[in-house]
Amino acid sequence: MKFLHTMVRVRDLEQSLDFYINKLGLIETRRIEVPAGKFTLVYLATEIGSAEVELTYNWGSTEEYSTGRSFGHLAFEVDDIYQTCQKLQDGGITINRPPRCGHMAFVNSPDGISIELLQKNGSLAPQEPWLSMENSGSW
Repeated sequence: MKFLHTMVRVRDLEQSLDFYINKLGLIETRRIEVPAGKFTLVYLATEIGSAEVELTYNWGSTEEYSTGRSFGHLAFEVDDIYQTCQKLQDGGITINRPPRCGHMAFVNSPDGISIELLQKNGSLAPQEPWLSMENSGSW
């Protein structure tokens, strides 16, 4: 068995692509436009062949999407948690749970999907400004 993808619905496709590609660093692996069904599927991954995040955009939908208690978060391993969080913060993304421990942080996508960032190969030494930064919002 092989895990293929996780699907999340998005309200604004361009805003979501900006977050996942330009800020988080995923790549678009494929896109499917379905005019008859009035939806677009965009598949994103850390690299070709790895598990994907499928963004589903329903054209013209005004439905409010909510996250149930059974869903927790998406998790990504990063090479440098501090550099990743700084890049996200510089791009206007709120760091909801800063990497005070040098190992884990949380941010939210534009649609409120919680994203966990984990430091590759263990923890980095704690450092400022992250060490003193308070939590913001929820994740």
